[in-house]
Amino acid sequence: MLTKILRFTQYITGYSIKENLKEIWMQRDKEQAKVVLDDWIKQAQGSKIPRLVKFATTLLAHKFGILAWYEYQISTGKIEGINNKIKTMKRQAYGYRDQEFFELKILALNDKNYAFSG
Repeated sequence: MLTKILRFTQYITGYSIKENLKEIWMQRDKEQAKVVLDDWIKQAQGSKIPRLVKFATTLLAHKFGILAWYEYQISTGKIEGINNKIKTMKRQAYGYRDQEFFELKILALNDKNYAFSG
């Protein structure tokens, strides 16, 4: 019974720490975000929860890039999505005739069809 309670407590602690990570994006500037990120990393490492400790180490390694968002406020999400489409297309194909055909297929991935209505 005590083991179950301790495990449940660990889950609650992990969930709470995970939810606190959102506070980084609520900060007005880079300096405040840095303080919140540093505090979060210390809290996660102090939790002794292996997955959180590993994730905190990853965040620490990428801290510069995370905080750079406050200077430029851009996301690479769209580009990563396009790259994923290209990788999927390449994996599903057995090979294309030539480089030019492959490039045309890449361009066709994001081709929009527009229609006039009315």
